[in-house]
Amino acid sequence: MIFLPNWSVTKRVMESFLPFVVLAGLYLYLLSTSITPESAQALANPKLADIARFFADERAAAVGWTHFLAMDLFVGRWIYWEGQRTGIWTIHSLVFCLFFGPLGLLSHIITGWIRQLFFSKSTVSNDTPQSDISTPSSNTPR
Repeated sequence: MIFLPNWSVTKRVMESFLPFVVLAGLYLYLLSTSITPESAQALANPKLADIARFFADERAAAVGWTHFLAMDLFVGRWIYWEGQRTGIWTIHSLVFCLFFGPLGLLSHIITGWIRQLFFSKSTVSNDTPQSDISTPSSNTPR
């Protein structure tokens, strides 16, 4: 998505839900093997200290890491497809999403706003049908 966004293999992989099925299956396995009665009680009434104790266990940390992978990939996939659809540059947002999750989403939203604010008036976007563009006609009074 970052280095070869227009490559047919990238598009094919991003069209598939298989990566999410694999990550969700791994998440389910890791979650089911890491829940103890104490951790279930802590997660049922979450307090920050209880959650910190839960993630102190290596197996629980793997659950959290898998959760982050699945959600960051999901958001990154959305950013990727929005960039493909609208022509908005997404490389920086995808890198942020990879390393900082929600900041990638924020970056993409801000990039879209900047593009709309500064560039949509002077250029015609690729997704605007030609029939929506106002052009003077000979029948229009001036």
